[in-house]
Amino acid sequence: MKGQNDVLKIGSNEMELVDFRIFKREGDEVYEGIYGINVAKVREIIRFPKLTELPGVPPFIEGIFDLRGVVIPVVNLAKWMGVDAPEGVDKESRVIITEFNNILIGFVVHEAKRIRRVNWKDIEPASFLSGDGGLDGSKITGVTRIEDDSVLLILDLEGVVQELGLYQPSHGKLEAGKYNFSGLVLLLDDSGTARRIIKDALEQMGFNVIEATDGQQGLQILEDLYRNYGDDLPSKLRLIASDIEMPLMDGFHFAAQVKADSRFKMIPIVFNSSISDHFSELRGLDMGAEAYLVKFDSNLFYDEVARVVRAHIE
Repeated sequence: MKGQNDVLKIGSNEMELVDFRIFKREGDEVYEGIYGINVAKVREIIRFPKLTELPGVPPFIEGIFDLRGVVIPVVNLAKWMGVDAPEGVDKESRVIITEFNNILIGFVVHEAKRIRRVNWKDIEPASFLSGDGGLDGSKITGVTRIEDDSVLLILDLEGVVQELGLYQPSHGKLEAGKYNFSGLVLLLDDSGTARRIIKDALEQMGFNVIEATDGQQGLQILEDLYRNYGDDLPSKLRLIASDIEMPLMDGFHFAAQVKADSRFKMIPIVFNSSISDHFSELRGLDMGAEAYLVKFDSNLFYDEVARVVRAHIE
């Protein structure tokens, strides 16, 4: 599944999604929910495996199973969403094995449909959404229209996993006096929760943080900063810390634009993403980034940011 990403052009502002479906019964009617997840986070898709049930866990955690020596928890998305599934649909269910934040988790879906290539500019933020059964705007990172004027929702599976307690980011406090930097950092991330964690870490290091929610906004901020500082901007803006998956313009395309602009190309970029596959790391470094970090290990983040900023100052 990871090989699908190889056909994407570096800096193309595109991604590939696994299109999957969740069916919901309401009376005599069956409705089809259309969802997606970045191919870069998908290890493989398998038939429903034989599971070992776990005592005392919520009903949407189906159990665990052994996948070639790795024990993987399995979450039933329909049950987590509070969906009343049609009878018999579980017989055709598939499990999407995902890898993000350096962990493996399986998600039960009713049907894995196809792979779609989507331009980030066609993905709109979904913070306006709300709903019942646990699915709200905070668990959806974006929406995009597909054929027949249908809408595909991109789920924030990391948020689901954190809510279930299967993964918690490490964001410990910085040792007093360890770092004493100054200057600005531009932080790009569409997740308000992620921005709060990363902003706090950067401010502990002494930086003043300017926030953006996507690459387009990030480029506009850079233009505004250049009007204020001119050619002195690289000495004022110490670092750009960017997520990868963002509506309108992703981190890779943003970095390509920055590095192609003589006014900004000397400003170091650190990617900080939940995507933990090796190809994405190589792609980030090909974009000219000085580091690629997986969310969120605070100690590694502090050390890598310090390393990159010091190299830039020197």
